Amino acid sequence: MTGLDTNVIVRYIVQDDPAQFAISMKLFGSFTPESPGFISAVSVLELVWVLQSCYKARRDEVERVLETLLRTRALIVERAELIWQSLRVYAKSNADFEDCLIERTCHAIGCDQTMTFDRDAAKSAGMKLLS
Repeated sequence: MTGLDTNVIVRYIVQDDPAQFAISMKLFGSFTPESPGFISAVSVLELVWVLQSCYKARRDEVERVLETLLRTRALIVERAELIWQSLRVYAKSNADFEDCLIERTCHAIGCDQTMTFDRDAAKSAGMKLLS
């Protein structure tokens, strides 16, 4: 298995650097279900941040990218079920993806609630406002 840094995933997705895109495309093309690439949950968060902040990706574009990565049999995404759950909340709300993932991760380990000072996260991502 080969791990992937966020910048390799970004180059493959956005194709903004022809030389690095070609290299990343060759690497992604070499992955199989028997010899997959690995994407960490941290890289998923970084990817969402980069797509939204640097490339001004819309929510639906981010959703499509994450769904594609999660469905690709030649890739293993760390904590894939939590990423899926977070993506479902993200798709149905105005919450930031990272807030959805934080809340779903806390829930998965048995937290009764996830406290926040962020009013939007409390309203949209299922957290409880600390006031």
